[in-house]
Amino acid sequence: MKTTNPGPPLTLMAAHVELVRVRPCRKASLPVWLSYYQQSVAVYEQVAKTDPSHDGEALYWAQRERVHARGIEARMRALLPA
Repeated sequence: MKTTNPGPPLTLMAAHVELVRVRPCRKASLPVWLSYYQQSVAVYEQVAKTDPSHDGEALYWAQRERVHARGIEARMRALLPA
């Protein structure tokens, strides 16, 4: 049986594994998805510091998740009453 390491992920692969594990279901609310993408940005930005051999990839993933978060924020703003 494989156990997860306590604490935040330190490698890019560990980050991918952890973020897949906590990923919301497809039907989750926009605020839940926004929180997930914001968390993902933070995780990948930290991994860029702790896994220097994959820092470029980690920063790519952080930017990718940031774009998703901004898209969710725009969708949420569009739903606000005028």
